[in-house]
Amino acid sequence: MTRILDISSTLGERLTDEQKATFDRTGALHFRNFLNPDGVDTLLQAIQEVEARWVREEVKVVNGTPIKYGRNLDGSPLVQRFAFASQHHPVLEEFLKDPRFNALLELVGGDARLGTHEKDGLVVNHYVNTSESNFTQMGWHTDALRDVFLGRKIMPMLNVGIHLDDQDPRNGGLRLIPGTHKQGLRQMIFRKRYFTDTTPDPDEVGFDIRRGDLTIHDGRLWHRVERSRLTGDASRRRVMYIPVVCGRFQPKTANSKTPFYHRFQHLVK
Repeated sequence: MTRILDISSTLGERLTDEQKATFDRTGALHFRNFLNPDGVDTLLQAIQEVEARWVREEVKVVNGTPIKYGRNLDGSPLVQRFAFASQHHPVLEEFLKDPRFNALLELVGGDARLGTHEKDGLVVNHYVNTSESNFTQMGWHTDALRDVFLGRKIMPMLNVGIHLDDQDPRNGGLRLIPGTHKQGLRQMIFRKRYFTDTTPDPDEVGFDIRRGDLTIHDGRLWHRVERSRLTGDASRRRVMYIPVVCGRFQPKTANSKTPFYHRFQHLVK
């Protein structure tokens, strides 16, 4: 059984010294009950409205980022990876103004900000384990690789996850290797085979997620998403990710080209 990352106390307007020390050591934090059930339902409704519009309009790319489609349990089209979702629904845009997000910025410091218009913006991942699914797992990777591909200096970055479904770690979900946010460049590039390696690591930890929880992890950590052992609706996991970034403002627009690293998206199934 995978070790479970300890759960921090509720996220307030400031992080505690203990929370900051834990993050410095592990590169990750887990907060219970960031959203109540009504709040989760409101976000899910907004996501479904964006999905219906994108399916109807056959949206393929948003700001240079390909949109990943699959099939739901009834065979209907399903958006399995959204990008820049907050730019396409006022409820999602307003949600990211929650002042509690400001507490997380101090983990990066300086000019840290939510990357609503950078990287891939607000990403929504929708995993479901069926024969028609196109998104059931994700192999080992670090989010810092994109900077390497683009020839940029690797900058501190966080991925903030808002979880919209319960996630029993025995049935798959997020895995990471604590402390690897402090590794050198060689280990960051060569420790694992990016995206193709889905093998469990003896040092990895998982998360005991309840809908409404919030997690954060340093983008330099090695992490993966394990495929659910369940099938059908019991395997469904929906999570929103917003990056915390710093440095030069690098927004994406409708005229942005698709980055090279997205050519590997077909490896994520």
